[in-house]
Amino acid sequence: MRIPILKLNDCLLISIQWELDDQTALEFQEDLLKRIHETNARGVVIDITSIDFIDSFIAKVLGDVINMSRLMGAKVVITGIQPAVAITLIELGIRLDDVMTALDLEKGLEKLQQELGD
Repeated sequence: MRIPILKLNDCLLISIQWELDDQTALEFQEDLLKRIHETNARGVVIDITSIDFIDSFIAKVLGDVINMSRLMGAKVVITGIQPAVAITLIELGIRLDDVMTALDLEKGLEKLQQELGD
């Protein structure tokens, strides 16, 4: 099952609504990078509110998606990080130092629009 990627102006919005398996995570990575390239998106908001836990592979893919998106010129905001997910990311050494975060999708979009100067 593919994760929907919505375009809003020059931003892409993603709300992951179920726990990710390895294949879905890799498809998401490929789909998102393709959409950034096709749309020249300047920003990406990834909402992970529905994800209660992640394993090491999914954590790595998430970190890679963020870094790859930034390499393609898109600013990234991650929203809805659950406590267990935050703990796992830190324990696995996934560094999100320069990544903006917000509590929910609405606040994340506001933060991204401020960052982009819209």
